[in-house]
Order: sequence, then structure tokens, then C-alpha cells
Amino acid sequence: MELSLSLIFWYGILHAFGPDHLTAIADFSIGKGRRKTLFITFAFAIGHGLSLFVFAKLLQRVELSADILAYGDMISSSVILAIGAYLLFMAATDSINIGKHIHEGKEHIHIWFGRSHDHRDEDFQKRSVSALSIGALMGIGGVRGMLVTLSAIAHNEVNLWMVLSFTLGVMLVFMGFGYFIALINDNLLTSRRNVRTAFATAGAVSLLVGSQILF
Repeated sequence: MELSLSLIFWYGILHAFGPDHLTAIADFSIGKGRRKTLFITFAFAIGHGLSLFVFAKLLQRVELSADILAYGDMISSSVILAIGAYLLFMAATDSINIGKHIHEGKEHIHIWFGRSHDHRDEDFQKRSVSALSIGALMGIGGVRGMLVTLSAIAHNEVNLWMVLSFTLGVMLVFMGFGYFIALINDNLLTSRRNVRTAFATAGAVSLLVGSQILF
């Protein structure tokens, strides 16, 4: 059992390196503070793991054709394409703003969409819920490969411990990548020009990755 869980943990690590996953994390985390970035990344990983578990259990009991399962890939790629198009639109219409504020004697840089900006937590909460939801949607696209792999290891039985091991492997990569994005936010996104370039780049990469998955 311990060997199976170890294999599943490492499979989770490999699974997390998928370009669609890293692209989605970058899209949600770019321009955020370190704490927000890591929390959003954590929410994405949790949503991804829960989605994979639910659909894996469902597919164990319901026979679905390969054509129907392929819709999972279409959903995940459509999510990436939509996010990419949105980021490119915001960058092209000059709707991304940057401002500097001083809190407790320390200067902080804030990046936001639109004209107005405040420090309420509603936006952070919405983004966390969105990251959880997007992680769940992305999980639909990867459920086929995960179910085949986990079933081969555990003789067609997927249980909560297996999915937990898989999620921990995924989370290790996601959190590490989220920390990398946080470093970019802290050190490079310090001017309006850099911010627009970063968001436009993230949007273009999202369209490229989403198109490759879809087509």
C-alpha cells in the first residue's frame, strides 16, 4: 500500500507539470501579493484534487464512451482560452492599473483592473473561490489519465488515500510554481509597462496552450 501511495504521489508531481495547469496558475496569480498568490494556488490544487476524486469515483460506476470523456479536455482548454482572451483584452484596452501605497511605514504595490481600487477582501475571496472552481474544471480534463493510472496501480479501486497522495504531489508543484510567480510579482511588476507586458504575455501563452489542447 505504501509503495502504491508513493507511486501515486510522484504521478501527481508529473501531472502537475502540465502546461495547462501552470498556465492557469500564472493567470490567476500574476500581479498578486505573495500571501494571496500562495493561497490562490492552494485553492486551485484543492479544487483540482476534489474534482479528480469525484469524477474518478463516478467513472468507476458509469461506463462512458471516449467521445464523451473527450469533452473534459474541451472544458479545460476552453477555460484556458477564455482566461487568455480576457487578459489580452484588459492589456490591450489599458484597463490594468498599478499604484503604490504605504502601510505601517512600508511601501506596497497594488495592481487592479478598472478605474477604482480599494483594500476590501471581497476581491481576494472571489478570486480564491474562482481558483477553486477553475481547479475543479481543470480536473475534469485530466480525469481520464488519472483514473487509468490509479486503477492500474490499485486494481481498479480508487480511494480517498490515493487521491490525497495524488493531490499532495500536485500541490507540491503548484505551490512551488506559485512562489515563483510571487517572486516575479515582487521584483518585476513594479511599473505600468512591465505589468501590461506581463499580463499580455500571460494571455498570449494561455491562448497558445489552450489552442494546442483543443485542436
